Amino acid sequence: QVLLVESGGGLVQAGSSLRLSCAASGPTFSGYSMGWFRQAPGKEREFVATISWLSGRTTYTDSVKGRFTISRDGAKTTSYLQMNTLKPEDTAVYYCAATRNPFQLENAENYDYWGQGTQVTVSS
Repeated sequence: QVLLVESGGGLVQAGSSLRLSCAASGPTFSGYSMGWFRQAPGKEREFVATISWLSGRTTYTDSVKGRFTISRDGAKTTSYLQMNTLKPEDTAVYYCAATRNPFQLENAENYDYWGQGTQVTVSS
């Protein structure tokens, strides 16, 4: 069983930065690509960023390109989401997820494990 635990959320002003972390644990956590998704009140969960386990290739949704950076540690068990120049529209619960499916990493349905979420609130 894989467990994902996010941390790093909080309340910040517009223009500020936050770094989210997602620590994965489990006896068989290997070969998983990791992604970040978010869900704002009254809205559907949306893709934010992903990093491929094998190639390290990163993908972002258009609204965060140039502001957010996804990365991972050398053991590939912790994912980070560096969020700069935050905007009020970035306010949401942020979830990390993991999948062994190497395709369509922007699709939440392809992920096997999810964290509990961490709240990010950006005030104007």
